[in-house]
Amino acid sequence: MYIHQRPEWPNLRWDEADIAAILSGLRHRQGRLLGRMDMIGLALKNEAVLSTLTSDVLKTSEIENEHLDADQVRSSLARRLGIDIGALTPADRNVEGVVEMTLDATQNYAEALTEERLFGWHAALFPTGRSGMNKIIVGNWRDDSDGPMQVVSGPMGRERVHFEAPHANQVAAEMKAFLTWFNAKDALDPVVKAGVAHLWFVTIHPFADGNGRIARAIADLSLARSEGSAQRFYSMSTQIRTERTTYYFLLESTQRGDLDITPWLQWFLACLDRAFTGAETILGVVLNKAEFWNAHKDANLNERQKLMLNKLLDGFDGKLTSSKWAKITKCSQDTAGRDIDALIQLGILQKGAGGGRSTSYSLAGA
Repeated sequence: MYIHQRPEWPNLRWDEADIAAILSGLRHRQGRLLGRMDMIGLALKNEAVLSTLTSDVLKTSEIENEHLDADQVRSSLARRLGIDIGALTPADRNVEGVVEMTLDATQNYAEALTEERLFGWHAALFPTGRSGMNKIIVGNWRDDSDGPMQVVSGPMGRERVHFEAPHANQVAAEMKAFLTWFNAKDALDPVVKAGVAHLWFVTIHPFADGNGRIARAIADLSLARSEGSAQRFYSMSTQIRTERTTYYFLLESTQRGDLDITPWLQWFLACLDRAFTGAETILGVVLNKAEFWNAHKDANLNERQKLMLNKLLDGFDGKLTSSKWAKITKCSQDTAGRDIDALIQLGILQKGAGGGRSTSYSLAGA
């Protein structure tokens, strides 16, 4: 029996004293993080927000095994937030859709969550009306024309059913109850509401696809309400991606249990606490980047050099070679070599071991 089949559904419950004890320390740490961010300048704050949201969009998609282009995501976010990052990379429709949903959830957190708003998010996620090769219902609740909505894994013919959602004819009523609860101005802390809402929404599983991403956006909306701020300095989706195995295990075990969701909330709050630790890492990168550019503010660098140095500061994937430089900056191999040699002469880049085209480069002192 799944929790939505129990007579007392959707009256979810938890150990109030236990959750309150965890929440107290979590809220204190949340306040300290926000206070620290308030002390840095606007440019650094914007950089931290952009880094956080970029990671959030990338990782919420990765949880569902969809991999987006990081440059496209960053450019789409920067353009919509009015943050100057130089040349912008054109973004695909699927990238724009996840960005639109993420920003609507976090920037417009004070607005009510409605059917139409959720339909808009869903349509943004699936701009072609398809999930992969399959045509799906977009911008509306699912039906069961292809059989019951199930979460499955394993090869065809030997699938394992992890969860079966309520029948499609129940979805409208289930979502009406969920939205009434979510929008109610009650005494429940928005941080706890984020955890409850995430579980409740994915249990209803109201859409043909995209339920996990939308559930995480709803949680982000509630977390933004907990701070009264549209500025994001930590990414819950990034931390969930790191803990994906535990995430799915707890979802399944909770959905197969009774209506006591204490273990789920314990993990959700602990995961959020670890997301705050991740925010400290992002802040460290941002501050290091600011320090670097301040140290080299008088260097006469071209746009290609600035672009590649920023990529190195953000954490370049793999080793930087002259071939990669030429490909990313869309210049010739000779131009890439001159760019790199100039930076070596300035003491900004250093040459790694090896020779020829396989020679790699890194930031001096790194």
